[in-house]
Amino acid sequence: MSNKRDYSTAFLLHLSAFFGYVFPFGGVIAPMVIWELKKDESDFINQTGKEVINFNLSFLLYTFVLGISIFPFAFRSFFSELYHFDLFGIISMVSLIGVLGVIRFVLIITAATKINQGEIYTYPLTIKFIK
Repeated sequence: MSNKRDYSTAFLLHLSAFFGYVFPFGGVIAPMVIWELKKDESDFINQTGKEVINFNLSFLLYTFVLGISIFPFAFRSFFSELYHFDLFGIISMVSLIGVLGVIRFVLIITAATKINQGEIYTYPLTIKFIK
């Protein structure tokens, strides 16, 4: 059975993902450090830490793939006469990355709220890197 301290640690694990908005890879490193230090204290913290790290790794991968997909548009815009069409493609991809960031922000807040209420939260769109 989880106690209030476990819920507080789990809450901190979810909120530590916001370091990704401040430091490169901070959304993965901060939860990983907290999880590594606290995972042996309870199964609840261990499970929550894995969920948070998997979520942040998944969104890092999604952002990386979208970022890489911008390169064909950028490359073509440098060597083509169709600047406005390629510019539209670049803006579209950058917008998708921005939308992905907003979705991530909302999911982190939702997870932290659910954990604070004592509910276990499972993130959607998550690849299970750590089982």
